[in-house]
Amino acid sequence: MSARLSDRPVDRTSADWSRRFLSAIVALGLVLAVAGCTRPDSGSAAEAPAVRLYGSDGNMTSSFGGTFKDQGYLLNGMRGTSPLTPLTEDFKRRLRTVDPKLQNDFLYAAEGYDAVIIAALAAETARAVDGPSIARYMTTVTVAKDESGVCDSLTACLDAVRANRDIAYRGQSMRRSGFTDGGEPSSASYGTLVFGPSNAVDDAKTEFVPAGDEKNEAKQLPAAPNNGPRRQSPTPLRIGSLLPRSGDLAIAGPPIFAGVQLAVNEINAAGGILGRPIEYTEGDDGTDPKVADKTVDRLLAAGVQVIVGAAASGITKAVMPKVVQAQRVLISPSATSDELSSLPDSGFFFRTSPPDVLQSKALTDVIMRYGVQKIAIIARNDSYGLGLRDKVAEQLKAAGVKPENIRSLDYEIRDQYKVEDFTAQAKSTIDFEPDSVLVIGFAESSNMIKALSARGMKFRD
Repeated sequence: MSARLSDRPVDRTSADWSRRFLSAIVALGLVLAVAGCTRPDSGSAAEAPAVRLYGSDGNMTSSFGGTFKDQGYLLNGMRGTSPLTPLTEDFKRRLRTVDPKLQNDFLYAAEGYDAVIIAALAAETARAVDGPSIARYMTTVTVAKDESGVCDSLTACLDAVRANRDIAYRGQSMRRSGFTDGGEPSSASYGTLVFGPSNAVDDAKTEFVPAGDEKNEAKQLPAAPNNGPRRQSPTPLRIGSLLPRSGDLAIAGPPIFAGVQLAVNEINAAGGILGRPIEYTEGDDGTDPKVADKTVDRLLAAGVQVIVGAAASGITKAVMPKVVQAQRVLISPSATSDELSSLPDSGFFFRTSPPDVLQSKALTDVIMRYGVQKIAIIARNDSYGLGLRDKVAEQLKAAGVKPENIRSLDYEIRDQYKVEDFTAQAKSTIDFEPDSVLVIGFAESSNMIKALSARGMKFRD
């Protein structure tokens, strides 16, 4: 006969375990509910908001992405801009004959190439290789009286100059128009760049947008001399480079060096300037004013009439007085600070890279595409970083972003960097609770991004 249910023995161990389990579930639910209603401490890594990450020409390269080898996908979706013209496969191939290690990064290679070509054409036009004569015709060879003077290759331009014809050089970067009266591009092309999941720029997503205005080309230019038959110059054209082999911008150096060397090689293959081969001396600017100053001394002692550099705006600003005093041409392929446009240069400073007033508009356009409401802008404390930071902030306000929704920060330049050096900026950024972050810097700015990540900030693709 079977026993009644009430007569069965009770398994108290099982019952107690069930009650404890249910109590734990309820307690966990209360904890989660409270956590969902409580703002975490801004230093907590778990609750930092996801943001869109942006950069600019100093860090929008695959070489920069290579500094994140131990943090795959971190840069995935990072967007930004850089002065960039679509380069032909032939030009890339020619660059690789100089530096076979070049793969996907060609930033400012075209500007480096054009800097040398323009200086050489100016010397050929002037029929002289002294600094003042070259400086006089640097702008002239980029601006023609009419379309018949436009030439788009070194050989075509050299042939025209040697035939005493007016020219307007249109090369690898200077394709749309010539220099302004201030000796910088009147218009330019920018690339809008996107990092892919491998922390490398995804070339398939690159878009090209124009900036500037061709109407700003120089108007009053000296006529080229016409003194009869050309004669071989008693002195060769000597060109020196002042570019980064070391320092924070060293990752950007190889393509610029390659562009400069390629131009020298091709000019010499075409017969040189005024019947003599160009003599080229390479120099490191170290992304450091002290290193650059010593290099300038060495280049001047070697008798160079043209210095291609410096790469960074702050270094260019630092060396400009010495180069100008020596009456040598200084032409930068990558210094973009607007401040350089107004510095006293006695007509000896030029650049093939466009000023940041143009990049700030292109960069603001990229940021505004994604509906920014609140943005932190973090920049290296130099002419380039602070100048571009402030210009972008100005453009964002003009586009409708409230001033109180823009936080501008900076970080000091150091000899060595650690992620911990950026803790204060990371905390201030996360406390601000932005939906977007723009980081303006060179290789060292990777530490800023890593500091944000270490404090829990997540980046959207």
